[in-house]
Amino acid sequence: QIQLRESGGESVQAGGSLRLSCVVSGYTSRSKCVGWFRQSPGKEREGVAVLYDGAGSTFYADSVKGRFAISQDSAINTVYLQMNSLKPEDSGLYYCASTSAGRPFCAYGLNQFEESEYGFWGQGTQVTVSS
Repeated sequence: QIQLRESGGESVQAGGSLRLSCVVSGYTSRSKCVGWFRQSPGKEREGVAVLYDGAGSTFYADSVKGRFAISQDSAINTVYLQMNSLKPEDSGLYYCASTSAGRPFCAYGLNQFEESEYGFWGQGTQVTVSS
């Protein structure tokens, strides 16, 4: 059974940093995409960063490029989202999501944030950035 569990969300001041963690369990093989998405009140959920675990390729939304970094520690099945220079508009519920194994669509230059490709989702962790 594939499960994703996020942690690390907090309330921080603008300009601060946070690191979110997503423990991904239940896979018996690699070659999948793992992404971070966020949703703010009154807004649609949006993709933030995606990682293809086979090659370690990463992709970012324009709004977070240069400030956020997605990475993985395969030994402990964890994907991280390091968030620096946080802004109030970064506030929201952050979700971790993954595709089925053997479906690394994000590695082929397609729309890496296409939510229909992500079949597994965590419950989310709240990030609040105050000005």
